[in-house]
Amino acid sequence: MVHYIALFRVGKGAVDADLEEMIRASRTCFHRIHEAHNFRSGRNLDSKAEFAFFLSADFESREKLAMFREDPNFIRFESEVLKRHTTSRVEHLYETVPGKDPKYS
Repeated sequence: MVHYIALFRVGKGAVDADLEEMIRASRTCFHRIHEAHNFRSGRNLDSKAEFAFFLSADFESREKLAMFREDPNFIRFESEVLKRHTTSRVEHLYETVPGKDPKYS
């Protein structure tokens, strides 16, 4: 099992309403993608933090994560929401099964 976390820097002009829209749009998008499990999204409670928005989800394997990235719903979310409100992202992948070799994730 692979846990995916993405942290996003938002543009200087982003307001609370933009972050709310991002949360709603991400949840709508991710509910349509069968490869993503235990999806979460939200905004940082510290308004001065470097990363104001995050996404996270579990995937059965790296191949399922790759399928997720190619899913038309995610591509649309990226182009219509993320590119409009964010300036950059940092992504992390973690293996969550104890004793499993990460190269087989």
